[in-house]
Amino acid sequence: MASLKDIQLKIVGIKKTAQITQAMNMVAAAKLRGAQQRMEDFRPYAEKFSGVMGELAGAGINPDAFPLMAARPVKKVMLILVTSDRGLCGSFNANLIKASEKFLKAQQEEGREGCLACVGKKGNAFFKKSPFETLHSSVGIMDNIQMFNARQVGQEVIKLFLEKKVDEVQLIYGRFINVAVQRPTMNRILPISTEGLEEAEGGEAEGPKATYTYEPDPEEILNQLLPMFVNVQIMHAMLETGASEQASRMTAMDNATRACKDMIDDLTMAFNKARQSAITAELMDIVGGAEALK
Repeated sequence: MASLKDIQLKIVGIKKTAQITQAMNMVAAAKLRGAQQRMEDFRPYAEKFSGVMGELAGAGINPDAFPLMAARPVKKVMLILVTSDRGLCGSFNANLIKASEKFLKAQQEEGREGCLACVGKKGNAFFKKSPFETLHSSVGIMDNIQMFNARQVGQEVIKLFLEKKVDEVQLIYGRFINVAVQRPTMNRILPISTEGLEEAEGGEAEGPKATYTYEPDPEEILNQLLPMFVNVQIMHAMLETGASEQASRMTAMDNATRACKDMIDDLTMAFNKARQSAITAELMDIVGGAEALK
């Protein structure tokens, strides 16, 4: 049985751990509010942008006339994996990595080659040791998500697609449902389909349907906007993942704090029992000594 001093030391250590996890929970809660606000601020732009793209897609265009919309036989698939740069957020990153592995292995079984573009340190660190090739990585950008970071990823992916080094690009990220639920979600972003434009996430805002006049012509405008559409989807995925990371960390730290408190209660009870046993033993020794002197 552990000594009283050992139990006391354990209690002190766990109390310090509980203070750390509680502080991390509070920090994550504050960061989550900021991340949610950024998502809400980005949504009107994404909705209007997607609405315009949907209108252009419905203007009778020929998809094969646009390199980013032209489908071809798929021999190599790229997966853009968006994870966090930091850990201590429960199973959030593990779930994204597991879903990515499952997808890439499924591509192999279908006779296709799979490769990756990793956004975030956790996914990049894991797949460095895997047999799947990583053609692009962007790390250290998830703590301060900016549009130019999404643009850099988008430009690299578009370049690989136009050079026919990859034939299809999928995007997987942590979709923020609510504070308690974050779900790995996958979308195809290249080649862009007319259905994908018309049903793009965020879509056109509700209200009277607008009539657009395009100058010089819809095809020219669409050709300019298609790369931006890819960038917007990547930015959206990064913002969703950022919010999901903080929500998952907040939940994980709350659970850790509760576990620490349960352990402290158990150890306190063990300490009291051990102390009571020690006092009882001392009393018995005293009584035994007194009896021996009679």
